[in-house]
Amino acid sequence: KAKVLGSDARSDVALLKVDGRNLPSVRIGDSSRIRVGEWVIAIGSPFNLENTVTAGIISAKARDTGEYLPLIQSDVAVNPGNSGGPLINMRGEVIGINSQIATLSGGYNGISFAVPIDEVMRVSDQIRKTGKGTRGRLGVQISEVTTDVAESLGLGRARGAEVAMVEPGGPADKAGVKVGDIILKFNGKDIDRSSDLPRLVGGSAVGSRASVTVWRRGSQIDLPVTIVELQEEKSPTARATPKKPAQDQAPNALGLHVSDLSAVQKRELKTEAGVLVEFAEGRAASAGIRQGDVIQQMNNVEITGAAQFNGLVAKLDAKKPVALLVRRDNVSRYLVIRPRP
Repeated sequence: KAKVLGSDARSDVALLKVDGRNLPSVRIGDSSRIRVGEWVIAIGSPFNLENTVTAGIISAKARDTGEYLPLIQSDVAVNPGNSGGPLINMRGEVIGINSQIATLSGGYNGISFAVPIDEVMRVSDQIRKTGKGTRGRLGVQISEVTTDVAESLGLGRARGAEVAMVEPGGPADKAGVKVGDIILKFNGKDIDRSSDLPRLVGGSAVGSRASVTVWRRGSQIDLPVTIVELQEEKSPTARATPKKPAQDQAPNALGLHVSDLSAVQKRELKTEAGVLVEFAEGRAASAGIRQGDVIQQMNNVEITGAAQFNGLVAKLDAKKPVALLVRRDNVSRYLVIRPRP
């Protein structure tokens, strides 16, 4: 008989306490040292067939599943009854806990996933100490950096995590992180994809100090930040109401009609910069810009008014992509378009 000390839904890990002495145990391995192509075996009870062993190879490391958890992908046969069983390397060490499969039929289709043992041990230690699993939080919403955005901002190649929203009063806000920044490093570790950032931040101790390196208007800036505990994030939405453009007003070279933000709109949106999109057509509409969006930056230049924006658009090189930092509701993102000749 066992007592459940606690569980963590995000990692699918629970910690059980069993009273006893000299119980048999397995050796814990190091999931950070696994290699693609390495042979592994799974032990479980698929379809109630106890003590079944299946074998295969590691297909991918750190497979992104949209959560704070990088899973081990393998082609080891895993079916209902395998979940919770160990994934073991050829040295007899546990490197993961079998957790999920990708399937169209409900049965094994050649792709299975395991929770890395390093994450399992980290979460189980937290449960032992506090009764729950905890993760760090920066207080930002992020998105992927595309090749066009990277080229327009002078990054050279697509990398990092684009800051789409900063939680007011959150750790990132207090550290000076701004909407439109590209987070390149966290504690000196490179952010190659946006999914790398939540994993690194989530694994940080609550209350610890960290360093965030951001790309802002052509240069790197290091910002110190204090990590807080991850919790449900809820943000109010704010959206300016556009007015119908005059019929004789011609769109600029990007296919946009814009206007200055009123004092009331600036107050509602909590911003001093940007122009309101009254209407979008042509290439701007194709790029995803909509009526009611607020354009905050263009190619690293802060937008202060409609006249300034249209003047910058008139000077654009038609052969180069243009990166616009566009705010919609409370979230900002870069949209890339090319002007008409």
